[in-house]
This record gives sequence, structure tokens and C-alpha cells, in this order.
Amino acid sequence: MDVYAPQTWKPHERPTLPGSPSNPDHPFATRVAFLIVGLIIGITGGLGNALVSVNLPYLQGSLGVYSTEIQWLPAAYVMANVSMNLLLVKFRQQYGLRLFTELFLILYATVTVAHLFVHGLGSAIAVRAAHGMSGAALTSLSLYYTLQAFPAAHRLKGAVLGIGFSQLAVPMARLFSSELLEIAEWRGLYFFELGLALVSLGCVLGLKLPPGDRIRVFEKMDFLTFFLFAPGVALLSAVLALGRAVWWLEAPWVGYSLAGAIVLIAAALTIEHNRARPLINTRWLSNGNMARLALSVLLIRVVQSEASGTVGFLQALGLNNDQMLTLWWIVMLASVAGMVASALLIAPPRIPMMLLFSLGVMALGAYLDSDATNLTRPQDLYVSQFLLGFGGGMFVGPTFISGFGAVIAAPNNLVSFSVMFSITQTLGSLLGTALTTTFQVVREKYHSSVLVDNLTLLNPQVVSRLQSGGLANLGGAATREANILAYNDVFLAITVLALLTMAWLLARYLWTQCVVCQPSPAHNAQTGIANVSLNNSGSR
Repeated sequence: MDVYAPQTWKPHERPTLPGSPSNPDHPFATRVAFLIVGLIIGITGGLGNALVSVNLPYLQGSLGVYSTEIQWLPAAYVMANVSMNLLLVKFRQQYGLRLFTELFLILYATVTVAHLFVHGLGSAIAVRAAHGMSGAALTSLSLYYTLQAFPAAHRLKGAVLGIGFSQLAVPMARLFSSELLEIAEWRGLYFFELGLALVSLGCVLGLKLPPGDRIRVFEKMDFLTFFLFAPGVALLSAVLALGRAVWWLEAPWVGYSLAGAIVLIAAALTIEHNRARPLINTRWLSNGNMARLALSVLLIRVVQSEASGTVGFLQALGLNNDQMLTLWWIVMLASVAGMVASALLIAPPRIPMMLLFSLGVMALGAYLDSDATNLTRPQDLYVSQFLLGFGGGMFVGPTFISGFGAVIAAPNNLVSFSVMFSITQTLGSLLGTALTTTFQVVREKYHSSVLVDNLTLLNPQVVSRLQSGGLANLGGAATREANILAYNDVFLAITVLALLTMAWLLARYLWTQCVVCQPSPAHNAQTGIANVSLNNSGSR
């Protein structure tokens, strides 16, 4: 049987795009099973990397490496994840998504097992890269499994949930990573990660997606683009992940890497721009609607980096993860609530308002955090972090839906959309963290200088502090206060960015509405002709 021969489908079963599964009717129990598997796969796609990201200081000690070296772990995940999205769509169209997922889940599990026996920085980076490759497939697979759980009338709701499951990984990782470390130290994290990979593999093998259409799509030039684009993205990921740690202007390799990334990515895009059947459709991505979508998602991702600032702020106060568990439960529940609300409300006409609302909620949450003091504790952040979690959980689905509609109209642009969405989501997260941490360091230096300049023996409080605690204690208190003020500046800057993004999207929406409401010249001409005809008939 020729797997590339056109298949015969009932009208409602036809796959949405080549490489996606068909949509047959399922009994209720099977729909529930698809939803559960979609949830498991979606969480597997992000939780392993989240467990590592929230425990980098501990893993740094267990690996015996410097703070700059440990940053290669999240960078390796992003490098592999973004690069594999370039080939994943065509692989899925030609060979099927399930084969790709099975191959890389097996690779992921194998590398994780090897890391349990050979514990070093190199093997840890290999695990993260393998997870990034499998995670690229797992995100799509979670979406397709979740869609099978919903009838056609509610498929948009399924899309919002399927794309949103992976967003629960970070708050979930903060909830129980301490318990995993207590079980078997660093091995507890990797045993759990291995278990997730094996469970997902079992789910994929046990409950298979319905078949879909396959077409021959790979061309030789695709691989040339990949071998230029992938190392370019890898260099850019390294710069964003490690730039702040080694400081941007002090490590020469940062500049060389950034220059190399620009050259490689530009070369790949130049090749694609001149191809008859491009892998990345640069003309489509550069049109106004897609460019605005990419920029808005990127800006919202930077706004979401407030969460990492909150963690840094609480750690600067000397709190550990066990003292923040209630806070992370609230963030987790808020993320779920935002995702569910998004699924219930989703409809194409409502998408602009949903994005504006999510930005407004996040802006309010960041503003509430901007007046923190050394007396602030996790319970003082419950409301603000709930708002940020709710807004973050709400925005992902609508942004995906708003861009995917253009893909359905032009299926050849599926690879381009997949790469754009992956870059804005994954690299956007790295960019947001890099910007916020850099801004925090700069502002901490400023506030430190101001505080030190005001430490004078003419101030009785300074004299009293020196007599009671000594110079070291006074210096530590000044550093702590400078950090608190710097984090307040970060939260306020994120508030301003959210409001500016909100104003831009609102202005664009109002402009679009005005253009839609205004009659076109052709419409006016036809109306005039009709009026003339009516007048002439009346005079006769």
C-alpha cells in the first residue's frame, strides 16, 4: 500500500493539514483517554526542563561547575527545541508525527539513563538537548491528542488546552522538586524525568492517533537551510542564556557568537527568500499581520519573566523554595484557571479583547509587586502572583489560534508558523530572563552607590548599626536593600512594558475596526451606480 496515495475520508473526518491526524468520531471513554494522554504528553514536553531550570543552583553544586557553566543546561534545551521545529513539520507530513516522537522519546530516555551512570556537565547537556528535540514533537503531539477529545464544534477549546498544558510545567516543578531531591538527591530529578519519558512513550504506543494524509515534502535545500539555521539559533541561545552571567561586554566570545548567529541566520533566510518552495516563507512571515503577532507574543513573553524576578526577590530575602510552596500552589491554580477561562471564552472575534485583558491583568500584578520591602513575604504576593499566573495562562491559546487561522488558509506556511511560534515562545523566554536579570543588576549597582554615599558617621542610625553589628553587617544590609529596590524597578519596568504593549494592541485593534467600518472606494462607486439607477427608474 502506498502511504502517500490520497486517502478517502468522510467530510468531517478529513485531516486539517497534511501530517495531522484525521478526526473520526470517538466514544466518550476514548475521548477522555485522549485528553488524559494529551495532558501527560504536554507536561512531559516541558516539566523535565522546568525541574532542571528551577534547581540550577543545586545541580551546580552536584556537578561541581561554575555558575556560568550551569547555564548551558537551559541553553541546550532551547537550541535543540527551536532547531528541531524546523524539520519536525515536514517529517510529520512525510513520515508521521508518532514515528518522530517514538524515536526521540527513546533517545531521550536512553540519554537520561546514561546520565544516571555518567554524571557530568557533558552528559547533563546531552540530556537537555535530547529533551529539547523530543519536546519539539511532544508539544505538537499534545495538541493533536487533546483535539481528538473534542467534537468539531468545540475544537478551538481543545486547541487552547492542548497548547497550554506545557505552560503548567514551571509552577508544577516548583511544587515538588524539593521532594524529588530528598528522595535521591540529583538522581531524584532524573529518575522522575526518565519516568515521564517512559510513561509518555507507553501512552503513544498504547493509544495511537488516527491516521492522516502523508505527502512527500523534503527537498535537498531544506537540509542546507537547517545546517545554517540550527547553529545560528544555538549561538543566539548561548548568548541569551549566558550573556548576563559572564556579562555582555566582558566576554569576547559573546560578541563573536552574536555575530556568528546573525551571519548564519541571515544566510539561511536569504536562501529561503529565493526558493520557489521555501522551508521558511520569509515573505509570509514579514507581512504586517504575522510580524505584529510575533512581536506581540515576544513582548508578552518578556512581561511573563516577572515570575523569575519574583523568585530572585524572595531568594534575596533569604527564603528557600519550601517557604514558598503555598505561593506556587496559588500560581499553579491561577495558570489552570487562566487556561480554562481562555478555552471557555475562545472565539475568533474575542481574541483581541482576551489578549488585552490578559496583558492588563499581568500589568496590575507586576505593579502590585513594585512596592516590596524587606518585610515582604510570600503571603504578601498571593494576589499579584495569582493575577500574573492567570494572565499568563490565558494568553497562549488566543495567540496560537490567531496565527493558525492564516496557516489553514495557506498550509504551505505551516513550517514558517511553527518556527515563528517556537522562537517567540522559547527564545522569548530566554530573552525575557536575560533582560530582567540584566536590568536588575544595573539597577542594583545604582542603588548600592546611592546607599553607600548616604552612609555617613554623621547619621546616628549608621553609628548605632556599626556599634551593634559591625561593618560587614551594615554592608550586607545595604546590599540587600539595593537588591530589593532593584527588583522593584524591574517590576515597575514590566508594568510599563505591559501597558505599552496593551496600548499598541488596542490602537491597532481600533484602527482595524475603523478600516473595516469605512466603506471602500469600490463599495462607494457601486452604491453610487445603484443610486443613479434608482433615480433614473423613478424619473421614468
